[in-house]
Amino acid sequence: MSEKKIVLEDIAPIDLYGVNDSKLGLIKKRFPNLKIVARGEVIKATGEAEDINQLEMVVNVLTAYFNRYGNLTENAIEQILGKNTNSRNNGSEAVAESDDILVFGNSGLIIKARTPNQRRIVESIKKNDMVFAIGPAGTGKTYTAVALAVRALKNKEVKKIILTRPAVEAGENLGFLPGALKEKLDPYLQPLYDALDDMIAPEKLSYYIENRIIQIAPLAFMRGRTLDNAFVILDEAQNATQGQLKMFLTRMGSSAKFLITGDITQIDLPKHQPSGLIQAMKLLNGINGIEFIQLDGNDVIRHKLVKKIVEIYETNAN
Repeated sequence: MSEKKIVLEDIAPIDLYGVNDSKLGLIKKRFPNLKIVARGEVIKATGEAEDINQLEMVVNVLTAYFNRYGNLTENAIEQILGKNTNSRNNGSEAVAESDDILVFGNSGLIIKARTPNQRRIVESIKKNDMVFAIGPAGTGKTYTAVALAVRALKNKEVKKIILTRPAVEAGENLGFLPGALKEKLDPYLQPLYDALDDMIAPEKLSYYIENRIIQIAPLAFMRGRTLDNAFVILDEAQNATQGQLKMFLTRMGSSAKFLITGDITQIDLPKHQPSGLIQAMKLLNGINGIEFIQLDGNDVIRHKLVKKIVEIYETNAN
């Protein structure tokens, strides 16, 4: 017998429960073997762990439907769960379809792994505490990583998310950018903000950042820290020096997940500075608990021209 509290996000209780709990009643009929008690934004479920997990999936599916269409009628709930809501197995299709969903984003956006190698990242982070996702631009490395981090936070698997990148860009010098330090650094971290904007409501994202539940900082700011109870992402790791990457990897606490992304075809370090990512690929490959996943042109999900550009550059690399 298990017990879990499911906290509603991105939907008001009245929109999910209905007037006089009419909609909640339909959900309860779908799970006759669970004891379900709803109080405000919290649904307390008691029963078998598998049934509780399916209930949470259903709540997420219904929330996503509401965010997409702006309403959630009793008829829509019955269609999602199956016409005969007394059957334990009905609604399983809706649950099955949600199994590969990573995050329900803003405005009903459904974020999932969309290519075989992206799905490999998802499966790998379940089994390993440190995963390297390496591949060209447009393969969804950063987006998938951030989605996994947001999912871990929402599922209370971690207490915080830490996102970091080296402050290195092609042909640019940080010192020549206008503004104070934060204003200089934010453009380098913008891709991380962009991904978060898709996945977390603006008010909640502001709350997370202000309360340091989500921390976004340049790689140099990681020195001296121990990163525990966190999902930690190092993006653009090809632009970390060997010393920087060693420093970062050794920040890992006892209860942390590390996901490192990079593209070894776009190294922007000075020529005399070898990439720490290339060194790590040689030194750490084969260690239990660490997995390297290679993405390629087949994983490109941006504009169709990006895939062609990647293929041309790979063909003419030498």
